[in-house]
Amino acid sequence: MRVEPRSSDYEHEPAIDFPDCTTIKEHTIPVIPRYAETDQAGVVHHTVYPVWFEMGRTELLRVNGLAYSQLEKSGVFFVVFELAAKYRRPCFYDENLELTTICSRITNARVEHTYILKRAETGVILAEGSSVLACVDRQGKPQRMPEFMYPAE
Repeated sequence: MRVEPRSSDYEHEPAIDFPDCTTIKEHTIPVIPRYAETDQAGVVHHTVYPVWFEMGRTELLRVNGLAYSQLEKSGVFFVVFELAAKYRRPCFYDENLELTTICSRITNARVEHTYILKRAETGVILAEGSSVLACVDRQGKPQRMPEFMYPAE
């Protein structure tokens, strides 16, 4: 698999100043299911959860001073290696939810996350999940995790 930037503009970007390390291991975002994410009964479709998990990962990176776009510009790509979801209770159209994303482990070439989706008002767990992302280069070959991805000791 070959991973190419979507634009040659990346070649002319100035050097990116990454933080020394990550400092935030867990982050919660609000999620409100949209009509298009539900079936005719107003229940969130099972295929939406991985999209929400990606939103959680993206925002966890962002609160650590990183962005996927910056990582890609510097030649660091993450591809989903494993993904799991356990659906405990249904989610419904237009209800207030909270998705907590936890960076549970970082190895030489992988980053693992766990996810907990709750109903905001009651704290009832609706779904749980996990993912493993592999760190690859532009050619899709495994590469060593950048030092700044490791949490502060």
